Amino acid sequence: MRYSLFHVERDKATTLQSQIREMLVSAMLAGQLPAKAPVPSTRAMAGRLGVSRNTVMLAYQALATDGFLVSRERSGFYVAEDVRLAFPASPTARQASANSNAKAQTQHAEVDWEARFRLAPSRQPNITKPENWHDYKYPFIYGQVDSDLFPIGAWRDCMRQSMSLKWLDAWTDDRFAADDPMLVEQIRQRVLPRRGVMAQPDELLVTMGAQNALFLLNHLFVRDGARVAVEDPGYPDMRNMFALRGAELRPIPVDSSGMQVSALTDESLAFVTPSHQFPTSVTMTLDRRRELLDWAERADALIIEDDYEYEANYRGEPTPALKSLDQAGRVMHVGSLSKSMMPGLRMGFVVAPAPVIAELRAMRRLMLRHPPGNNQRVVALFLAQGGHDALIKRLHKVYLRRWEAMNLALADHFPGWSRSPAFGGSSFWLQGPDGFDARQLAADVEQYGVLIEPGDIFWSDPSSHASSFRLGFSSIPEDRIGEGISLLARAAQKQLDQLRITAEAS
Repeated sequence: MRYSLFHVERDKATTLQSQIREMLVSAMLAGQLPAKAPVPSTRAMAGRLGVSRNTVMLAYQALATDGFLVSRERSGFYVAEDVRLAFPASPTARQASANSNAKAQTQHAEVDWEARFRLAPSRQPNITKPENWHDYKYPFIYGQVDSDLFPIGAWRDCMRQSMSLKWLDAWTDDRFAADDPMLVEQIRQRVLPRRGVMAQPDELLVTMGAQNALFLLNHLFVRDGARVAVEDPGYPDMRNMFALRGAELRPIPVDSSGMQVSALTDESLAFVTPSHQFPTSVTMTLDRRRELLDWAERADALIIEDDYEYEANYRGEPTPALKSLDQAGRVMHVGSLSKSMMPGLRMGFVVAPAPVIAELRAMRRLMLRHPPGNNQRVVALFLAQGGHDALIKRLHKVYLRRWEAMNLALADHFPGWSRSPAFGGSSFWLQGPDGFDARQLAADVEQYGVLIEPGDIFWSDPSSHASSFRLGFSSIPEDRIGEGISLLARAAQKQLDQLRITAEAS
């Protein structure tokens, strides 16, 4: 209870008891004191208001008589369960309402927030997903995990270890701008080598997920009018971040080999997702990666590599990270542990030349100093004790089976609509025929417990790409994939039949 909400004015004509009654009734009207909520004890309220305890007691008893409060022996006073019934006939409620209306009439002009905002990020288009996606039987959405696959026992053990006296200082101290050295070392030894990346400690920064890393890089390198290349289709929030900085966005098409480097010209920065292109899951070929690095040299440009879903490479030999091929130090490599462990963990990192990391660290200090120390140490222990490696192996086995089930179901029900991701990933990208509306499809199948992601949000011109959509399989059991795709196909066929009838009629 925030006692600071309550106060009395001694120079008012009304008595202190009346003011206390009106004050509490106003709090009930405003919802700050809901039904069954405890009110401050008479002693606490008297001390807060600077009045006698007897004055407060008399006010409470009057409210109890009017049906606003109930008294519980040895417990105190509580808002009545049926408190709303007391409002219509109560003089105290009428007075509280009148006081509130009078106050509203004498208020100063409201602040014109729209005129004050320098930015309006809430107006930008964003990916949206139902918060209750767990309640859907066929959640073909990206970015969520199957909690049954996570080794909760091993994680719990790491949490217990981190709370021992041995590790207490590791996460209770304020490190100012520094990271947990154990986590930095584990990322260098266990995470980066899988990507073919080598880094010194001063070339690595821990972030609150990849999103935090991308935001920091955007603010460090992008200024108003900067020409920035983005994949099309691509990551909407990266476009949003660049737009907030006033960048001139240059959408670059994506083909079966990744971003079409030949379309790049005089951009100063390029953002790419080479491991599994977002959202198509295309893997950029080795030749295309070398071509991109050559372009950066010629154009004196920088590259932000979001190594999106690298740990989801479970089919064939993955191509090494773009950063591993970079000899000139032009690539800023962004990785995430959230995707392979748990989305809510929010743990990522940046690998870049030491001068870049120094500036990013200083900027991060202004925002949040550093990610929570307890999270960093638990993740460090989880990595050190092999928990992450074991989880990756388990995810690879399960994802491969789900990939195969999805690939087979799509071949049966949506032939020609998708291209199988070469190295795995956790989603399939589908492109319907001209005139097909994926948003309408999403609305039609939701009633059957099927969730899909319309793809127009990923394009720089959403209106021209209404027929694309993405199907994720990381959070849906293997045995439900075929049935869910079948339901989706029936709904899609109804829309296609209607399109055909309309076309024939015209």
